[in-house]
Amino acid sequence: MAEIQNPNQQGGGGGMDSKSLFGFFIAFAVMMVAFELFAPKKPPTSAAHPQQKVQTTQSAPAASSSGSTGATASAAKPDNAAVKVPAPAENTIQAAGPEQTVVENELYRITFSNRGGDVTSWVLKKYTDDNGKPLDLVNDAAAAKFGEPLSLFTYDAGLRDKLNSALYVPSATGTIEAPGKLSFTYSAGGLTVKKTYQFESGYPILADVSVTQNGAPVTALLAWPSGLGDQTSRAVYAQSTIDQSINGKTDEIAAKKVVGGATLQGPVDYAGTADLYFAAIFIPQDPADTSVVTLNNELEIPKDPQHPVAGETEKVPVLGAAIGVSGGSLQTTLFVGPKITKLLATIHTANGGNLADVVSYGWWTWIAKPMLLVLRFFVDHGVPNWGWSILILTFILSMAMLPTRFMMMKTSIKMQRLQPQMDAVKAKYAKYKATDPRRQEMNKEIFDLQRANGVNMFGGCLPMLLQYPLLIGFYEMLEKAIELRHAHWLWLHDLSAPDPTRILPIFVIVSMFLSQFFTPSGAMDQKQQRMMAFMMPVFFGFIMWNLGAGVSLYYAGSNLISVVQQLAINRTSMGREMRAIAAKRASKKAGKTINARR
Repeated sequence: MAEIQNPNQQGGGGGMDSKSLFGFFIAFAVMMVAFELFAPKKPPTSAAHPQQKVQTTQSAPAASSSGSTGATASAAKPDNAAVKVPAPAENTIQAAGPEQTVVENELYRITFSNRGGDVTSWVLKKYTDDNGKPLDLVNDAAAAKFGEPLSLFTYDAGLRDKLNSALYVPSATGTIEAPGKLSFTYSAGGLTVKKTYQFESGYPILADVSVTQNGAPVTALLAWPSGLGDQTSRAVYAQSTIDQSINGKTDEIAAKKVVGGATLQGPVDYAGTADLYFAAIFIPQDPADTSVVTLNNELEIPKDPQHPVAGETEKVPVLGAAIGVSGGSLQTTLFVGPKITKLLATIHTANGGNLADVVSYGWWTWIAKPMLLVLRFFVDHGVPNWGWSILILTFILSMAMLPTRFMMMKTSIKMQRLQPQMDAVKAKYAKYKATDPRRQEMNKEIFDLQRANGVNMFGGCLPMLLQYPLLIGFYEMLEKAIELRHAHWLWLHDLSAPDPTRILPIFVIVSMFLSQFFTPSGAMDQKQQRMMAFMMPVFFGFIMWNLGAGVSLYYAGSNLISVVQQLAINRTSMGREMRAIAAKRASKKAGKTINARR
């Protein structure tokens, strides 16, 4: 039987032996190695996740800070993944356009603008301006240049402009009847401002102001920066002051001494600006933490406000004040109104004081204030007006000073009786020069002679020294009493303004001349007496020419009473003796003059 063989192990017939199988394996291995070395590689799936998380975390805050909705971050996450919602946009509070709100009671009418939340008009209903219109205490020309009342002052000019130009949202528009409340709110770019005003039935109002930047308090001061609306001439502007009570010291600072931009630290009882008749005064509720910034600017006005001419101008000071609390909100009372002593005494500060000292007469307060009270008493008890009250008080003062006139005349008569003896002493020392020490002996002899005869050389001056405080105090009171503003008397329509007809100044000159003419002065040289009789009236008339008519009325009345008194005194024995001595001295001197000429 033939042997059966495995076909795969056969050498012929197309079969594959072990060597062929080994070669096929080697070729397959080479191909696999080449494929691994040269084929493109896929990124490892496990390494892609960390990189994806970093990009998402970085992109989400960026989208939130720019106001984006965060779409990029959410797209990289599965739908069911937690998505961080960005913070909502800032709540902006800002008006769309300008608006006005009017607040009024029987005393004032205040117009607020929502641009800056400040005041554009502050009318006092019981007072008029020089043209007879209701008086507006907002100085339009100064406010347009230096800022409206109740604007905000900051040391950063850029922030100050932003605060005062922003359109605030008012709590009400139209007209509000006081008592009432009004607030203005503004918020944008991290800056938030709120102004709240509380109005009562009187002149004072309450103000509450707060300013923050990104939640942090900002020091912003409430300001009255632009003087007062009754200031129309250079003279009135020059009389403006900064009135303050700081560290317990009350002061009235004249315009030329006010340092613009100066910061005054508390405790502040009150501070503000004033002129002769009106004031705008801040009264903080927390004096200890309050500071004041004084403002002093220059405004160009016509030289003649009633008849302005192009190119004819002059510069005047404009005073203001700003008050605030460092890094906190401000609560303050604000008085804007007339400087009536009785009214100001009822407006109290946080420390228990009041505003009565805002009406200041300087050194002469002790005389001026009682005189004003007497005048007011007359007006309140039947005297028709302030002009007649001035004349009645002038008469009372003149009669009260009458004994001093007699005292002066007695001293004058004694001096005239001793005059011949004193002339003899002078003649004895006439040969000595004025610098000679023996001249002192002459003075001693004259003094001993006067003392031996009961003559006090200062006795004639003492009554005059007593009169001067009364005269100056009366003058100070009449100059600053708001009661005389626009007060009528006969042909005069304003006792605080100069007499437009100049009748009173002329009467002052004539009456003073007659008073001196009828007053005998035997001790004075006749030539000197004549010179005094003409020069003094002219001098006083010149002073009275541009002073308030109330002051001229007082001087005119006083001189007229003096003439009547002197005519009466001249009829007494003392008066006749003085006239006889004066005539004798004049005759004797005339005789000497004739002999000298011969």
